[in-house]
Amino acid sequence: MNPALDRALAEVPTLAASHLLVSIAAIAIATIIGVPLAIWAVGNQRAGTPVLATVALIQTIPALALLALFYPLLLVLGQASNLAIPALGFLPALLALTLYALLPIVRNGVAALKGLDPAIIEAANGVGMTARQRLRLVELPLAAPVLLAGIRTASVWTIGAATLATTVGQASLGDLIFSGLQTEDWYRVLVGCLASAGLALAADAALALIEQGVARRSPGRWKLGLALLATGLAVALLPLSKKVPSSPVITIGAKNFSEQYILAHVIARRLEAAGYRTQIRSGLGSAVAYRALAAGDIDVYVDYSGTLWANVLGREDNPPPAQMIAALTRDLRARDRVTLLGPLGFENAYAFAMRRDRAKSLGVVSLEDLARQAPALALGSDLEFLSRPEWTSAARAYRLEFRTRTSFNPTFMYRAIADGSVDAISAFSSDGRLAALDLVTLSDPKRALPAYDAVLLLSKTRADESKFAQALRPLLGSIPIDRMRQANLMVDRDEDKATPEVAAEWLVNTP
Repeated sequence: MNPALDRALAEVPTLAASHLLVSIAAIAIATIIGVPLAIWAVGNQRAGTPVLATVALIQTIPALALLALFYPLLLVLGQASNLAIPALGFLPALLALTLYALLPIVRNGVAALKGLDPAIIEAANGVGMTARQRLRLVELPLAAPVLLAGIRTASVWTIGAATLATTVGQASLGDLIFSGLQTEDWYRVLVGCLASAGLALAADAALALIEQGVARRSPGRWKLGLALLATGLAVALLPLSKKVPSSPVITIGAKNFSEQYILAHVIARRLEAAGYRTQIRSGLGSAVAYRALAAGDIDVYVDYSGTLWANVLGREDNPPPAQMIAALTRDLRARDRVTLLGPLGFENAYAFAMRRDRAKSLGVVSLEDLARQAPALALGSDLEFLSRPEWTSAARAYRLEFRTRTSFNPTFMYRAIADGSVDAISAFSSDGRLAALDLVTLSDPKRALPAYDAVLLLSKTRADESKFAQALRPLLGSIPIDRMRQANLMVDRDEDKATPEVAAEWLVNTP
């Protein structure tokens, strides 16, 4: 069998269990909330329309945005209440997915109860049933098939949306999909998608048995369906039954691109050699990663000086790299008790890049040249760049007005420049694909883009732990740009694609 496929399949059991656990919990809570909400909406005519409108409004929010919004919300809530609320991982994913599952449950519940034959309700009243008895003995049993159909729909939606929980640090089958997209490992993408679809179909089949059993009054069917759901829940809970080691686990953060995956494994190797147990939470957005570190939800990760300068401190000036790092070290410590341990030795800066032949034909070597050609050109960027201060600074300094601007996952951004779909991209200076695709980076004579030295950041819970810092100090200044580019290329483009773990080993062992 293909080694890449073997590696992807080996990760499925653990990730599927985590995926299933957060999905089942969200569906269960949504059912517990949604059914009473539907009953109340039917019984209270004035409340019915606002209730349905509210749950429908929640559904219009993209699942990824809903997940992302819960992280800062929980963070602020924890700070305001002085409670240790876990803002990363399971809880924000659970809350967002619960809200996402409400609409089909509430809407089907309302439709089922309103659709009952009035003659049946009148007959129940005629035999002297109270409203509560009528609901329990007549209305809910008759409405159950339609209500269960809503729960089935919610289950499929929720299990699919749970792949996005990776972005807030919750392990899920999305780990395979996100990392596979970035590293162009299509086996990971395929396995993650198929496993998620398989879980959704299995849950739908189990609920269909319950729905059919209730509708046809067949105890065998609904009991089998419940048994299948119970088995799924047992599988999801199985990892929690394992004995928890006494030593704490160090959580290493990583953003959603290859270099970050590689560096997270480099950090893990150093810490494990020092006797620590580690886990990696990858796929985090820039803002989520830093906030998670400041809150102590992760212990260490690599960020970039320009990102911290513009996004965290909100600075718009552009001092020399050494001054920027000195100011970041001082201000992050004072503001968030975050320790900037030092730079790793390379810079991963934003840079505008073009295909060599295209740049030569247009006479473009700098951003000033690009600005003159921009109205006739198409720009491709990563998912963050066009909303970042760096783009604002460059666009203002050079008056960049492109014909079109399109955001891509970095993998597809580089494919777009390679096939000519775009003329220029917001590249990364340490990316090995620059050389592989024969791209040239354009000079920035006005220094609109800040320096982006890769730096190690430690959380407040680890900042004063000498053993922890000592284990990581050998990494400082040890990774030159050419080695980082080669490690990235090993993961992103080489025919014999390496895993981030293998690239990390090569990176630290190459003289």
